[in-house]
Amino acid sequence: MTVTTTAAEAAHTRIEPGILYFGTPVVLLSTVDQAGVPNLAPMSSAFWLGWRGMLGLGAKSKTAQNLMRNRECVLNLPSDAMAAAVDRLALTTGSDPVPSRKYQRGYRHESDKFGKAGLTPVASETVAPPRVAECPVTMEAVVEAVHPLAEDDPAQRGGILVFEVRVQRVHVHDEVRMPGTEDRIDPDRWRPLIMSFQKLYGLGPQVHPSTLAKIPERLYRGPDIERSRDQSSRANENRFTSGSQRW
Repeated sequence: MTVTTTAAEAAHTRIEPGILYFGTPVVLLSTVDQAGVPNLAPMSSAFWLGWRGMLGLGAKSKTAQNLMRNRECVLNLPSDAMAAAVDRLALTTGSDPVPSRKYQRGYRHESDKFGKAGLTPVASETVAPPRVAECPVTMEAVVEAVHPLAEDDPAQRGGILVFEVRVQRVHVHDEVRMPGTEDRIDPDRWRPLIMSFQKLYGLGPQVHPSTLAKIPERLYRGPDIERSRDQSSRANENRFTSGSQRW
């Protein structure tokens, strides 16, 4: 292959942006602390493969500490109509005292994240953390593995953790389901909230037909779906009815 410099290649300019958030869905990640108090944290360093998710978090964050301790969470996906509620959680942390790095960026401690955002906690079926009633999609999950990031760099070592989680339950509002199906999301009805370079956006209409969309979705179904059916339900074991309840 002959490498040449084209007009398109010449149009690129080398830059060094501080972040590389080119656009990912926002996740409201709910966990519980050592006292059983719910925490709700917005994050966007997440992606999914089958019924597994990878979540990137600061190792000193309250959410990371809760995940390390309890190994459970709920991934609540807000719609673009929930941008104001998500933004109310910006610059808040469940950690007290506030970690120095977050304090320098203007973060403050907030014990009642659900109340701050104006959102409603509802009991999950298989995990202790609550789901967010207003989110069109919620996924109960357990931590299967924790992977340190940037271990090759002494300056970053121990600062970031990547949590591999396995989804056990998926709950959705009927309004985002594809008509005539039981288990499919209609992408024309589902309007996720997107974070791109610290700003919040919604999705526009489909811009081009997708060849991949011709593959039946059932061909992607993996063994974790069958495994999820064997999880015992906590629907009748609401762990937030004790005297320590703070919803």
